[in-house]
Amino acid sequence: MADYALERMPSRCAVLGHSMGARVALEIVRKAPDRVSRVALADTGIHVPRPGEREQRHALRDIGREQGFAALVDAWLPPMIGPAMRDDADLVGQLRAMCLDAGQTVFEAQIEALLNRPDVSGVLSELTCPVSLIVGADDAWSPVEQHREIAAAIGGCPLSIVPDAGHMAPAERPVAFNAVIREWLASNESQPEKNLTKVLKGRI
Repeated sequence: MADYALERMPSRCAVLGHSMGARVALEIVRKAPDRVSRVALADTGIHVPRPGEREQRHALRDIGREQGFAALVDAWLPPMIGPAMRDDADLVGQLRAMCLDAGQTVFEAQIEALLNRPDVSGVLSELTCPVSLIVGADDAWSPVEQHREIAAAIGGCPLSIVPDAGHMAPAERPVAFNAVIREWLASNESQPEKNLTKVLKGRI
C-alpha cells in the first residue's frame, strides 16, 4: 500500500492517514522520508499485533465467509462510530455502503496486512518532519490515551481531540476534523508545536 501511494504522490508533500491509513503513512515515511514534508495521524495505533488479535480479526472474517459480507459489516461498523452519531441513519448508511463496496476480498487483504504490520518504533523516534495527531474523543478502537502514547514515543507533538466523535471522526465530525487539517497544513514547518493537546469546541 505504501508503494502504491509512493508511485502516485508528488515528489514531496504532506501526508495524512486515518486508522490503517496512518500506519501506511508511517511506512511511507520509513521508505521515503525526504518526500514527506509533514505527517498527520488520525484515530490509529503504533503497537505490533497483540495476543488474541489474529483470532479476533479472523473471527470477524469468518462471519463474512459464513453469513455474508453484510453480516460482517453490521457486526464491525457500529462500535467504530461514537455514541453521539451511532443513530444517525444517513451517516451509518453512507459508511455501510462504503464498506459493502469494498467487499470481503479487500477486507481479508487488509486484515492480513494489519496482522503482518511492521514495528514502527524506529520510525517514530527518527521523525524529523512536523507531526500532528487527531483522535475522536469517543474512539473506543484507538482511544485518546493511545494517542498520548504515540505523542510520547515521538517526543511530543500536537494532539487534537474531536468531541462527540468515535473512530470514524473524519465522517462523524467533518467540520471539526477539517479545521484541524487546515491548521496543520498552515502551520510553520520549521517550528512544529510540542506537547500541545487541544480539545476542540464549537466546531461540530
